[in-house]
Amino acid sequence: MKHYTKDTPIAYGEGDIELAQELATDKHEERKQTPVFSGVINYFPDAICEVAKCSRIGNEQHNKGEPLHWAREKSTDEPDALLRHLMQYDEIDDDGMLHATKVAWRALALLQRTLEARGEATISPYNKKP
Repeated sequence: MKHYTKDTPIAYGEGDIELAQELATDKHEERKQTPVFSGVINYFPDAICEVAKCSRIGNEQHNKGEPLHWAREKSTDEPDALLRHLMQYDEIDDDGMLHATKVAWRALALLQRTLEARGEATISPYNKKP
């Protein structure tokens, strides 16, 4: 990408189009550096499906009758909950879910909250109560 300073003359016309194309290319390149499908889903398809089931079962337990959503205010102790589940990772919990699945769910919740607290992520509209 070209570097522009306060002394760079402002131009209108063809140069502006080139700059816009360059910035768009950078944005596309940046997206390509985050391989969500090939770098996560392809690696852990069964685990991701189990975490999705865990979300559904947790929603039925904590938000009975409501559409699927993360009721963030109901549990904010991700590190403690994650470790409690980790201590029994290879056992089945009362709701039929493997504790290791709940470890993964809690790890994702902890990471999401951490990114938000650091200003590196926004709260997804899917994380808000419907």
